[in-house]
Amino acid sequence: MTERWVIHLPVTVGDLPSAQRLARVVAYWAQMLPQTDPGGTTVSAEDDQHVQHWVFCDRRMTGGARCLLRPDHDGACSRRRRRR
Repeated sequence: MTERWVIHLPVTVGDLPSAQRLARVVAYWAQMLPQTDPGGTTVSAEDDQHVQHWVFCDRRMTGGARCLLRPDHDGACSRRRRRR
């Protein structure tokens, strides 16, 4: 068994776009902690948690870092968010 643990922090909101927006805010804040991997952030419906929706693009970039733009972004991947 691995000595790594994953923290599950339930937060509820009314719809998928709001859940993704809140998850982005939390992930951007948490990225200052070396233990976090914000690029792996997903959201799911409370009663259908096995169906997860990506919050970030999640593609690996040069050096192994994950892209932190929205999953449907245009153009090149980036570690910095773009204003819409």
